[in-house]
Amino acid sequence: MSPPLTRARPGLVRSLLRLFTVQGSWNYERMQGLGIGVAEEPLLRNLRAEVGDDGVAYRAAVARGAHFFNAHPYLCGLAVGAAARAEHDGVPPEQVERLRTALCGPLGSLGDRLVWAGWLPLTSGLALIAVALGLGLRAIVAFVVVYNVGHVALRWWALRAGWRYGAQVAQALREPLLQRATALSAPAMALVVGAALPLVAQYLSSAFFGWARVALAGVVAGGFGLLWWQRARLTGVRLGLALLAVAALAGWLWP
Repeated sequence: MSPPLTRARPGLVRSLLRLFTVQGSWNYERMQGLGIGVAEEPLLRNLRAEVGDDGVAYRAAVARGAHFFNAHPYLCGLAVGAAARAEHDGVPPEQVERLRTALCGPLGSLGDRLVWAGWLPLTSGLALIAVALGLGLRAIVAFVVVYNVGHVALRWWALRAGWRYGAQVAQALREPLLQRATALSAPAMALVVGAALPLVAQYLSSAFFGWARVALAGVVAGGFGLLWWQRARLTGVRLGLALLAVAALAGWLWP
């Protein structure tokens, strides 16, 4: 049987700290697997005391933890906690392997929607609005603090939920708070980014006057047209980098 949550707290803290480096040993063969194994190891140490087999069960569990795994880095703690709890609960090794494999897709998809398409652009949009309204460096510092508080809280929740539910970890993905956050993140992001666009455009164009504003509007319209015309090959990032390079070159050559 797994130790109570209170007894596992030091292991959870050590595991959380290691989760920040989960992609440090990323490779094409195991993806995040080695990092996941390193993060899971503190939660498996009690196996050495619980099972009188000279550490065979512990070493086997650590080796399984380092097998192939790939999911969103902020939510992979859910798999770490769940797999470690399953090992303590005596779940057969093949079921632990299937559990890890089954979690890859859902955690990757959920993390992309919740973080990359929700929390990150939401907080970035709020920071851009604050900069456009004149808060300057304070807005940037606030963005760094708020974004990382949210992302660390998500990592901690995922690790604790995985440890709490173990092989029944699918229940964690159905928690009401997580469902509401996933449902609201995209509309909130769209609202904030939509509000940020005109404010940022006004802020960036404030240094242009007369014909320069007309030229800027022409470049923007031309950029949108080019993106639509070459949408199969051209992306906004590539176009933005190209325009940045042209602007830097023009600024260097300008007498």
